[in-house]
Amino acid sequence: MGKLSIDAMMDAGLDYISANSTELYVCTAEPTDRANAITLTLIAAETPTFQANSDGIVSGRKKAVDAETDVSITGTGDATDIVLCSGTLLLYVTTCTLQGLSSGGTVTVPTWNIEIEDPA
Repeated sequence: MGKLSIDAMMDAGLDYISANSTELYVCTAEPTDRANAITLTLIAAETPTFQANSDGIVSGRKKAVDAETDVSITGTGDATDIVLCSGTLLLYVTTCTLQGLSSGGTVTVPTWNIEIEDPA
């Protein structure tokens, strides 16, 4: 038996994340909730922006999260995870390229994708 997931369902999930994300954090570990994300934060950016949904790189659908340029680094440590939160909830966590950051500098978080692949 085949498997199917329509684009509209995947788009709804991606749109939920973009509509409710008011905070972007770069953390030193994978957080368990929003409060933990704030504790682990090296970089915080408000009001992340997103591109329109499009075909996924592998399959399915994706939404690109726009770059955050010259963001102040507020902690020192190794960046391991990028997190999107609403004002109360942890919405999405993904890993990033490991990078050592030092408080007082700035960094650019490049554009990255959230992708929901077709079922396999």
